[in-house]
Amino acid sequence: MNLEEKKMVNNTTFQNLVLENREKLSISGVIDVLSFDDQVVIVETELGLLTVKGENIRINKLSIDTSEVVVEGEINNLAYSEKEVEKKGSLLGKIFK
Repeated sequence: MNLEEKKMVNNTTFQNLVLENREKLSISGVIDVLSFDDQVVIVETELGLLTVKGENIRINKLSIDTSEVVVEGEINNLAYSEKEVEKKGSLLGKIFK
């Protein structure tokens, strides 16, 4: 993603991450929770995939209406990665593979 594309994304998409004392993380702009257990939560957001790692992690709040998730526990790591385009079901994706 080049700089102009990032500027376009940033102008149209808002996301907030609020981490309180490394114990409570509030995330806005959430599309979906892809997976979670007591050590890792993977959340699809408007700005990419967000991975939250730690100990005794739990999802305390999940609101589809407000696109918000609250994660609690011992939070040690937050990392973004780019969204991956799913091409498995696409006919054009199979042809141009």
